[in-house]
Amino acid sequence: MLIRRTVLAAALATPFAAPAVAAAGQSFPAFLADVRRQARGLGIAPAVLDQALGTLHANARVIELDQHQPEFTLTWEQYRSRIVSDARVARGRVLLGQNAALLRRVAERYGVPPGIIVGIWGLESNYGQSTGGFNVIEALATLAWEGRRAAFFRSELMDALRILQSGDITAAQMTGSYAGAMGQTQFMPDSFLKYAVDFSGSGRRDIWNDLGCVFASTANYLAREGWQPGLPWGEIVRLPPGFDASLAGRDNRRPLGAWLRLGVGRTGGATIAPTTPAAVLLPGGAGGEAFLAYWPSFLAVRRYNPSDFYCISVGLIGDLVTM
Repeated sequence: MLIRRTVLAAALATPFAAPAVAAAGQSFPAFLADVRRQARGLGIAPAVLDQALGTLHANARVIELDQHQPEFTLTWEQYRSRIVSDARVARGRVLLGQNAALLRRVAERYGVPPGIIVGIWGLESNYGQSTGGFNVIEALATLAWEGRRAAFFRSELMDALRILQSGDITAAQMTGSYAGAMGQTQFMPDSFLKYAVDFSGSGRRDIWNDLGCVFASTANYLAREGWQPGLPWGEIVRLPPGFDASLAGRDNRRPLGAWLRLGVGRTGGATIAPTTPAAVLLPGGAGGEAFLAYWPSFLAVRRYNPSDFYCISVGLIGDLVTM
């Protein structure tokens, strides 16, 4: 997921080798034996563990990417031009048209509009084209063993093993990012277990290949995290001359009616109750683009990824692909 206002370099120049033992002093084979014991205690079948853990090695590239993440801070204008690009929007429109009936059924069941689903799909994996090529079990095991965030990644590893136990995917097919985010909308294993659904009735929650599962799982995530049917994420607004920029920010929510009385001008056409909580966001600072974000729908997207840049971009793509 695009968690911060950063981009990651695709490759690093300095060669990197995995350490022989983790920071805790445990070899990788000893770590895997410990994982196997814990997983057996959780009811994971020996055959599943043999399939998942039998040939694993610590992945040096995973450690390299985790430890040496070069960050390039982007302004809102830079981020917007890269993420809400004409090409991404054009591709989103084509794919929305091709999958209109399926997206409509998902929207009817979960109350989340097709545009928002397509926006997340486009940002997370460029519509399924960039889902990551790492073996998720290997990546999570490597990071749990390496030790910087051992508890988090070990928990995600156990959840990934539970997914294999359920039969949704095989270990060889469970691919994702170096940090373990999976499928076309990049669920971590914990999120998969909480929110992934079998929308197509195949008996498997396949967020890698089945667009019904991809769309419905994303919509289920947002719905359960508070998306309000009929309430948009937000909209571009016009600020009055002399608007006090100190009033902006997620934590300064007021009823929509109060913002309108201050002279904030709406540009969207949706009917929204004047009592709806809203916040003015100025991602590029005073004098730049202004948005009204509506609660709780905006918050639901932010729980998917806690970045205002990300959430606004999802909303903009969603609006543009449905125009």
